[in-house]
Amino acid sequence: MSATETLSLADARDLMYRAFTANGVPEIAARSTANALVAAEAEGQVGHGFSRLEDYVAQARTGKIQAAAEIAVHRPAPTTLLVDAGYGFAYPAMDRALTEGVEIAQEYGTAALAITNSHHCGALSVQVDRAARAGLVAMMVVNAPAAIAPWGAKTPLYGTNPIAFATPRAAAAPLVIDLSLSVVARGKVMNAKKAGKPIPEGWALDADGNPTTDPEAALAGTMVPIGDAKGTALALMVEILSAVMTGATLSTDAGSFFTADGPRPGVGQFLTLYRPPEGAEAFTARLETLLGHIEEMDGARLPGTRRLAAIAAAEAEGIAVPLHYIEGARRLAGDAG
Repeated sequence: MSATETLSLADARDLMYRAFTANGVPEIAARSTANALVAAEAEGQVGHGFSRLEDYVAQARTGKIQAAAEIAVHRPAPTTLLVDAGYGFAYPAMDRALTEGVEIAQEYGTAALAITNSHHCGALSVQVDRAARAGLVAMMVVNAPAAIAPWGAKTPLYGTNPIAFATPRAAAAPLVIDLSLSVVARGKVMNAKKAGKPIPEGWALDADGNPTTDPEAALAGTMVPIGDAKGTALALMVEILSAVMTGATLSTDAGSFFTADGPRPGVGQFLTLYRPPEGAEAFTARLETLLGHIEEMDGARLPGTRRLAAIAAAEAEGIAVPLHYIEGARRLAGDAG
């Protein structure tokens, strides 16, 4: 088992922030990105946490990520925002979109937020949760570099193209659903490669379309979609909303999230926010009736239950991070010793 070190969430955010700023990332982008990566780590989504730090810094150094990008916000219609991330980090662009989008949805009832020329945006759950805590129902879709083949083919065309949803509850944390359209997120395969470990069979196929447990072969091949042909149909839907709708780069043309060289990803994120039309009280009363039916069933649990438990544990006890990631972060931050 790999050695780990436990950090409080505050210390983890500070370490990441210092690693970014020590490598030329402006303070706002560094803070936003550090917060999002640590939030993902706290949820147990380790493929979107510390494991991304060195890749992000390497891309900022080469200019693949425009660390000092100017974010441009356009409002082509009263309830629509188009946010151009300028090929910079996704997180500050997401912050701008959500800050303004929440206000729009609270005033008009709905908001459509399109983010273009963007980068890896980590755990979608972190973003939709923010909208739900503002009293809104949120749905988010994202495209990513090609990793899933159309059903029956072997060549990747779609990204893992995740979908997330969140809704406020009456007297509990928001209900949050976050799922990749591959059996597992591709970041878990990259995490296994960095750790020198095999992946379980059923996660991915090699370039010839054969099942593989080798993460290198998996990254050169394709990810297995959820639900077979239904998963690839959903991936197409997400591609249309997050790339075609936003004017972002299609998954098949997007550069890697992992390498410091090559073309920029330039991917897109698309969010829709809704204010319950009959008011929060009526909405949450009906919602709790529905969720109560699930909770009463033997063996059933609400989606996101493990996520909430992980967050509570992380807030109370900190997060255990593989030591090689901690050491890498400290080197990047210029810490002595």
